[in-house]
Amino acid sequence: MRRPARYRASARFYDLISAEWPVYRAGRVAAIELLALKPGENVLDIGCGTGLNFSHIQQRIGPTGSITAIDASAQMLDQARRRTRSAGWNNVRFVEADGTSLDPADLGGGGTFDAALSTYVLSLMPNWPRALATMIDVTRPGGRVAVVDMQKPVGPAAVWTPLARLACLMGGSDINAHPWRMIDSSLTDVRAASARGGHIQVRVGSVDGTSRHGTDP
Repeated sequence: MRRPARYRASARFYDLISAEWPVYRAGRVAAIELLALKPGENVLDIGCGTGLNFSHIQQRIGPTGSITAIDASAQMLDQARRRTRSAGWNNVRFVEADGTSLDPADLGGGGTFDAALSTYVLSLMPNWPRALATMIDVTRPGGRVAVVDMQKPVGPAAVWTPLARLACLMGGSDINAHPWRMIDSSLTDVRAASARGGHIQVRVGSVDGTSRHGTDP
């Protein structure tokens, strides 16, 4: 999960320049609603960035739950820690690591988490299938995994495709990666949502005993 150098330089300003409220917040809200998190659940956030998912998760899991937040950028994690301290959350664990080379044992092993999610980050990773496979492997049977990512807008919104391509290019994302398709093919009880003319795609699926992929490269 090697975030481009631009994120290291812009981490302090990321929330202001990321178009979160007008565009991308909608995907986070939809994914966390579909995850149906419950009080006390343990959640893995791969590519947590500055912690923009945290408040949505905390509203669901409460102080008895926990968040394990993974990011490859120390600067982004610094911003996420500031957010956490400001909010008074004491149930967030931070891990500086590349999501494509995580060892499930370092996260507690298989079945550690009730839910896992990744928002707008898998398309940054050349080997995103390995990161998503790890998310699935460390989620308990019956737990849920969510992916939020981007594609070209569709239908009447296709007119905005050049702008969407530019936004992904500036952020270092591959607009054609479509990582949510692995949720479609690997998990059960898949629920889908989209936003902003189809530019934002959301998938949430449930893990069963046949969903394990292993994490070999």
